[in-house]
Order: sequence, then C-alpha cells, then structure tokens
Amino acid sequence: MSSGTDKIVSSIMSEAQEKADVIIQDANAEVSAITAKAEKTAEAEKIKIQENGKKQSDMRYQQIISEAKMNARRAELGAKEEVIEAAFAKATEQLKNEASSNTEDYKDSLSLMIKEAADEIAGKDLIIQLNEADTKEMKDQLSGSSTFQIEDITFTLGEPIDAIGGAILKTSNGDIEVNNTIEARLDRFKSILRSEVAEILFK
Repeated sequence: MSSGTDKIVSSIMSEAQEKADVIIQDANAEVSAITAKAEKTAEAEKIKIQENGKKQSDMRYQQIISEAKMNARRAELGAKEEVIEAAFAKATEQLKNEASSNTEDYKDSLSLMIKEAADEIAGKDLIIQLNEADTKEMKDQLSGSSTFQIEDITFTLGEPIDAIGGAILKTSNGDIEVNNTIEARLDRFKSILRSEVAEILFK
C-alpha cells in the first residue's frame, strides 16, 4: 500500500475513532443519566414502600392491640359471669336446702308467696300447686283434704309440681296463672339481683 493510501486509511480510521468515542461518551452519559434517574425513582419507591409498610404495620399493630383488649374484656366479662352464675347457683342450693328442711322461715315465705299470687289473680276459687313435699305437708295439715279456705278465698290442691319451693296459683278454669315458685321468682328478679351481685363481688 502506498504512503498516500496509508494516510487516507489512517485519516478515516482516526475520524471513525473520534466519532466512536463521541458516541460512546454520549451513550455513557445517557446511561449515567438513566441510571441516576432510575436510582432516584427507585429510592423514592423504596421510601414510599417503607412509608406504606410503616402505615400498614402501625395499622396492624393497632388492630392486634384492639383485638387483644377486646378479647381481654370478653374474658373478663366471661369470668365475672361465671362468678355471678356460681353465686346464683349457691343461693339456689341454699334455698333448696331451706325449703327441703321445712324451716319456719320457709313456711312463712311460702305463705307470703301464696298470698302474693292470690292477690295478683284476685280470684275467689283458686287451684294451688306445690312441690311434692309441700303438697304432702299441706294434706297432712288438712287431714287428707284437698281444699282449704283463707279469708274469702277457696284453695284446691292441684297435682304436685317439680319446683324447689313456692307455689303456682291459677283460676279454676285455668285462664289465669301466676307462677310464684322460687325458680320463677329468681328468674324475675335475676336482672336486678345480677347488678347487685356484680356490685358486691367486683366493687
């Protein structure tokens, strides 16, 4: 190859190299710019994700605490309810023992329960139902008779009932009935007694 040709080739190669260098520099600059922008975007996304994650974490924390408090409250109420029910069960057992022992206190209470029920019905001819023990006791007092009179009210002993004590009274035709057994009275007064028992037990 002649020296002239060498110069031409050398000039073309030099020019091409310069263009290639410029292209590479521009490409590197663009890569750097893209990389920097991507890093900035990525950092912003990272912060956003972290912030969202913290919010979600805080929300979940509050949810867990709220659930724990609710469960604790539920457990506390459940425990109190068990104690109250146990208190009622014990009271019922004591009333059962008193009724079965046929003490004077129970007899007085039974008379009062019968009078209350009779006053509520306001009838003159009533059927009275007692538990088996009280029915037998009443029949013994009446010398086997099934009727007796208090003031202007005639009572007729009905079939024995399954009850701790107290009485069920009803009109002779059965249209009006008043359940004044110990169980019925406990049920009626339970809501009032429950708050009083709770106040005594948990004050």
